[in-house]
Order: sequence, then C-alpha cells, then structure tokens
Amino acid sequence: MGVLDGRVACITGGTRGIGLGIAKGFLDEGAMVVVNGRDKSKAERTLAELDAGDRAHYIAGDVKQRESCEAIVDGTVDHFGRIDILVANAGGASGHAPIVDLTDEAMQDSMVWNFWHTFWTMRAAFKHMIPQQYGRVMCVSSLEGKVGKPGISIYVAAKHAINGLTKSAAHEVGTLGITVNALCPGAIETDIMKSEGPPAAKSMGMDYDGLLNMFAQESAIKKLNEVEDVAAVATLLASDAGAGITGSLISIDGGTAPY
Repeated sequence: MGVLDGRVACITGGTRGIGLGIAKGFLDEGAMVVVNGRDKSKAERTLAELDAGDRAHYIAGDVKQRESCEAIVDGTVDHFGRIDILVANAGGASGHAPIVDLTDEAMQDSMVWNFWHTFWTMRAAFKHMIPQQYGRVMCVSSLEGKVGKPGISIYVAAKHAINGLTKSAAHEVGTLGITVNALCPGAIETDIMKSEGPPAAKSMGMDYDGLLNMFAQESAIKKLNEVEDVAAVATLLASDAGAGITGSLISIDGGTAPY
C-alpha cells in the first residue's frame, strides 16, 4: 500500500529532471501519473523508464500555449477519470542578460513558460478539483523565487510571480479540500541545468563550475540537492499527511534561502 494509492497526478515537464523524479516518486507510492512533454518521440522512452504499465500515461503539449495547458489537464481526466494532483513543473531559464540589455521578447517568453503555464494549468485543474472537493496543487518555483540575483532577472521575476499566485490560490480554495504550495529547489544539476547553466553563469560574470560552487557554498550543507530530495517533499504534500500544509513556499535548497 502506497500513500498515493488510487490518486491521479498530472506533471507538466515530466519527461526529465525534477518532473521525471517526481513522477517516479508518485508511482512508487501507488499513484497513476500523466507526464507531459513537448516531444512525442520521448513518449516511449519516458514510459519505458517509468516502467509502470498502464499506471503511467504521456500527453504531448507545449505549455507555452494556453490551449495545450488546458488539454493536458483535461486529457488527464479523460484518461484516468479524475485529477487529484497537479504539479506545474515545466519552465526554466533562458535569454539571460543584464536588465539594461533585456528584450521584451525574452521577458515575455520567461513569463509565459514559467508563470502563465502555472496559472493556466492551475485554473484548469481547479475546475475539476473544486467539484470533487479535493486536490493537491504544487507549483515548481525556485530558490530564485525568494531572492534576487544579477543577470537572471527574467527568471527571478517569473518565480516570484509563481510564489504570489500560490499564496493567493491557497486562500481561495483552502476550505474546499484543496492545498496549493510552491516547491523552491536550489540548484540541482539536471540535464536542464547543464544546458541552461553556462549562459546563466556567463550573465552573472562567472563560469559554470563557479555557478555550481556558488550555490553549494551558499547553502548550509555545502552541496547541491538531488532530484530525489524534491520528489520526497512533493510526495509528502500530495499525501493525506500533507493536508494541513498550504500556501507554503517550501525551500529544498540545503538551507540557502533566507526564509
């Protein structure tokens, strides 16, 4: 018996990194899981890695499009009959530059990918969760949702916006059996970090190894967390044991964030 037996979860950006780690954690605890990604060719590989038979399902879709976000959530309900858990995980950092050099297009892209996708999927999930009087929503934010760093303001701004949405949403649905929380990981060396980390480091005036070392040294544990650390917190929040936790911005950063 797992703590998520019979629950249905939808995870955007679930084909790699933190999203895939959360999917594995949920499946280990008995959930049925829909993972989303943009590339249909990854479906077979992702489902093979999850190795969960008919308890895992893949829905392709670009979360930068409102219609796709709604289709991912509604497709989860169509396939499994309900949605109990939403993890708005897709997003990332790109187009880094000092503010004076930032383009409107770069800022807009970051906000759509991170904040708007979170809003669109949350709104779609609420339409199913409110009638059933049950739900768990997790917005994957970041350490940068709590602090400011030079050179990556588009990412910092988007993650701060997600944290504000999380707190407001929690108060709107708090009496309806629905919790809403934000996961705020510190640096985790996923494949996404390996691809997006070097340009981010350059915009901050350092190299990639220097960026990783900075994150490690800023923490209390002097090392980076792992994907599994985030998945463990997500599983707690998704379970009945997490029913009393809502509106929280939960740091998973080895003690780096100031609050």
